[in-house]
Amino acid sequence: MRRFALGMMTSAALMAGLASQVQASSKDYSKSTKTDLVTKIMGNKSYQVYSSLKLEEVTKKVKTKTKEKKKYTVKKKVAVKKNSKKGKTKYKTVKQVKYKWVTKTAYKNVKKKEWKFGKKLTASADFRYAHVQSKSYKVKGGKRYYYIYVDGRPVGYVNEKAFALSKANVVSQVSLVNNPSDSVGFNAEDAINYVTDQHGSLVDNDSVEISCKSAKLNISDTGYVSSRKAGTAVLTFKYGKAKATSKLTVRRDAKEGISSADVTPVKTDLPEIETWSASDGASLSSSSTITSKDAVSSSHKYWATDMSGNAKGADIETIFYHPAVLSAPGSSNLEAKVSSAVQGIDFYDNDLVTSNLDLGQADNREARGHMVYYNMRKVKKCNWQLIPSKMLSFNTWLSYIKNIKVSPYMKLGHGQSVGSTKKYVYVLANWNRSNNWSNSQELIRVKKSTMEIDKIWTFKVWNGSAKYPRIFLNADVIDDNTLIALFHNASKHRYEYWKITRSGDSFKAKEVGATGSDLISNSTEVQGFVWDSAYDVYYIAFNDYLFKIGAGLDGGTEAGKLLNYYKFDTGREFEGLGSYKGELYVNLNHPTETLKVDHITK
Repeated sequence: MRRFALGMMTSAALMAGLASQVQASSKDYSKSTKTDLVTKIMGNKSYQVYSSLKLEEVTKKVKTKTKEKKKYTVKKKVAVKKNSKKGKTKYKTVKQVKYKWVTKTAYKNVKKKEWKFGKKLTASADFRYAHVQSKSYKVKGGKRYYYIYVDGRPVGYVNEKAFALSKANVVSQVSLVNNPSDSVGFNAEDAINYVTDQHGSLVDNDSVEISCKSAKLNISDTGYVSSRKAGTAVLTFKYGKAKATSKLTVRRDAKEGISSADVTPVKTDLPEIETWSASDGASLSSSSTITSKDAVSSSHKYWATDMSGNAKGADIETIFYHPAVLSAPGSSNLEAKVSSAVQGIDFYDNDLVTSNLDLGQADNREARGHMVYYNMRKVKKCNWQLIPSKMLSFNTWLSYIKNIKVSPYMKLGHGQSVGSTKKYVYVLANWNRSNNWSNSQELIRVKKSTMEIDKIWTFKVWNGSAKYPRIFLNADVIDDNTLIALFHNASKHRYEYWKITRSGDSFKAKEVGATGSDLISNSTEVQGFVWDSAYDVYYIAFNDYLFKIGAGLDGGTEAGKLLNYYKFDTGREFEGLGSYKGELYVNLNHPTETLKVDHITK
């Protein structure tokens, strides 16, 4: 990971640079200059987007002026003889030849090449929160015009001034829990929203120089800041002319987050329930991955059998098919690729947010991806699959794009701890292969208005000491200060429910319920967790099983009591749950679709 840049240039390198400039100056810019496929970050200024930009041959009348030497005569009196007697001079008139230059104006047809813009499509401001990419540009009048792809669809040309040129956007404040047992620390790259070069192209985080100014804290060679002792620091992020700073604080109280897991679990009479493994499900469903050319045109509907044997214990039906992809073809770079593989979802009113990670990335310790926001007021169930294609008219496509926002490339963990409120989206970005370590847990807050990170906290939850940590792989947000988190205590064969409350930048944790069962006997990973506030129940998803558990948060149910379970035969894994005002939603991949749960039995 590069942290420092050399500030010297050899004479050979200098000469090579000058030579490249000479070559560039003689380049024929009538053709596109190709580059690697890069992500472009849109700036605050708006410029016109055109369908095309071509050098076209035109015929014009050109005025020409020529000078000719023209002969002309003048008459002149010339003295010929003086009369001595009378004292008079005689004159005669003679013709004298003279020349003058005369300018003649004429017009002739001349063929020449001129830049011609195509149709005006829209203003670049319409793509402010979209995923914009480019792999070529043309130069007109010394200015670069990039051909852009927007959310995967080829669109047209825009002046590069529409991009955020040499800009660094980072989280202004990071607050870390004091954790003497944290063996990793905070990755400073997590605070980056984006950094761009002089042409507005996204810079890889590893290329950004990060420095730490502090009396007590320092940054490692790999870019991590330890949270083992209290202190403050200013992190500086720099690439070329792009520069930004972030204030980082490690809080004072080393006992923050220490609690007790003392709730008596509610026993269940569940039979031994097994389900297929995640790898079997992925193999089964991979063949049904769609492209924009073979999009699904009708809803899926599945019925579930509940624990009493009722074959119609609940049903799920498609309300929305997600775009097939939101990045241009050839987006092999993970920063550039916005995968259609959704790991988590959440609803607030008509806002749907999703966490999108490329297949296989969710298991990485530094798993990163994109979050996508949809305004469901404007959703048409099937059409949005076609966003990356040209199968929609431009105006229809544009109306959809205005209701989608794609976040910068950001840390998501395994992506299933997602929650939202009116203004914010929250992600508990934990590693699902951590094996319940005692390290801190990272909570990221994203502003819905921009889909950019605006605050990061870490917290810890220990049962008495670091020997008994609680790492939460699934959580739901109740409000901007509270989340409910799920912990599987495999050694004691129970699920624990924890209420985590934030006051300012500090966190307190309390166990608020427990279920005395593994629910699924072959230890399949949880695929979704949510609290339904209208009925005061939790829902826990495993592949295509859905368990209903009393929450007891509002006193309407018994905390931790198994109320029912539902078995769906979808052949696909659930990938996230969401709930809002009594409505429950699940997500499936291959194809990616959000379905509404209905007719659910008690």
